[in-house]
Amino acid sequence: MSHSSIEKHEAEKSAHGPSHIEHTHASALHDAEKKNVHSAALVAATAAGALNPWSKESFLLYLCCFIAFLCSCANGYDGSLMTSINGMDFYVNRFVKGNNLGEGTSIIFSIYTIGGIIGPWFAGPITDKFGRRGGMCAGGLVICLGSAIIASAMHKEQFIAGRFILGFGVSIMTCAAPSYIIEVAPPQWRGRFAAFYNCGWFGGSIPAAAITLGTEKINSDLQWRLPLIFQCVPAGVVVLTVWFLPESPRWLLANGRDAEAKAFLTKYHGNGQENNPVVALEWQEFQDSIKLDASDKRWWDYSELVKTHSARWRFLMVVLMGVFGQFSGNGLGYFNLTIYKQIGYDTNMQFILNLVNSITSAIGALGGVSLADRMPRRKVLVIGTFVCAIMLAINGGLSAKWASNEAKGAIDLKVGQGALAAYFFFNIIYSFTYTPLQALYPVECLATETRAKGMAMYGVVVGIFSFINLYAGPIALDNIKYKYVFIFVGWDVVESVLWYLLCVETVGRTLEELEAVFDSPNP
Repeated sequence: MSHSSIEKHEAEKSAHGPSHIEHTHASALHDAEKKNVHSAALVAATAAGALNPWSKESFLLYLCCFIAFLCSCANGYDGSLMTSINGMDFYVNRFVKGNNLGEGTSIIFSIYTIGGIIGPWFAGPITDKFGRRGGMCAGGLVICLGSAIIASAMHKEQFIAGRFILGFGVSIMTCAAPSYIIEVAPPQWRGRFAAFYNCGWFGGSIPAAAITLGTEKINSDLQWRLPLIFQCVPAGVVVLTVWFLPESPRWLLANGRDAEAKAFLTKYHGNGQENNPVVALEWQEFQDSIKLDASDKRWWDYSELVKTHSARWRFLMVVLMGVFGQFSGNGLGYFNLTIYKQIGYDTNMQFILNLVNSITSAIGALGGVSLADRMPRRKVLVIGTFVCAIMLAINGGLSAKWASNEAKGAIDLKVGQGALAAYFFFNIIYSFTYTPLQALYPVECLATETRAKGMAMYGVVVGIFSFINLYAGPIALDNIKYKYVFIFVGWDVVESVLWYLLCVETVGRTLEELEAVFDSPNP
């Protein structure tokens, strides 16, 4: 049942306000309709009811964004951390018997994704039952437990158990956090807020690369234990602060807490004015689209993800981003040190390059974030993925040339430098294309009542393909070396074609307005 039939008087009340606001809104709507825009109502509302970015309420929204950002940091920290400690002698000798490639490394790396596959089945119900903040807090507590177990490990079995628990906790946080940030963000800031969230990968990977560069010189187990201890810091901050933040207004409304939801919109999206055009637009759309009896109230019910034509198209976009976001060659990043070694760089330079790669990739991602509110999703995904294929092809070709020269004893440093440059450009372009959209696009595509469970299933898809990356990667690099790159060259071309044929454009519309888009015969 829709909120429209329960609180029609609230919508009527929202329609009245000072005459100058009504006149401004009407004028803005007339101007917007003359332009080629996706949502004249949204453009008009945001023009007439512009937010003050320097207000106390706006800064609290920035804090909400930052706390969600820290949830993503936990995942990015692990990626860069494991890349680095896999090249540390004390870690290698204790846990993988001197061989940092092969099946031993595959198990240690990939068990994290097993936790990431199982965790989402708990994440969706937790986030629907206890709110988006409850999901972030629960995930943070599990990560702190996993960090304590893995940092104190003396044997491989304990280390593997800690990796599983970390993956389990991260999957809960990364289900709740993107849902939270896209639901608290004002519609005109939604793209940048949600895109910035996923840049938390670099908020974790850059410190991890820097910390491991510093500890690499330590001649004891602290070489790898110290970086693992720091892994719990972002999660700890989330646990300690998240309950001081406001809850998602969409979750509040979906759980019958209408007055709190309206108060949130008025305070944070309407400059404290209940009759603000943005508040009126959002409130009416909330009432029309958010149901009190949807499947988010039944922890076991995932049927609304595939029940209707619209739901199936929405879920298809989630699955495509889950697969392509993990399988475009970015999984090679877990083995950066091996890749650098195969083109002639020594151990210390490998750690330095790992840090530089994280920084340059972050610059690419931030470039994508800055354009997220106006950047066409489909065009960026098609072109960006195809350029990724080109960069990987150049890297693979030059790596092959390096291996051939090395076998002949004829070392040409320019070949190795060219392969490195192509690999760096691949990561920059991938980060520009996918990092902002990996969190933004799935939550944009999902409806409110399916968002938590949909993101949980997104986590399952991500976990499955991450497992393939992390289990197969060390074995492939050990056996076929640089040739492994060419698998992703061909696959990225396939991805570009599929994005061109299937991708649904979401930019420029409110979350509720996307229902009409996905309801069309060919979205």
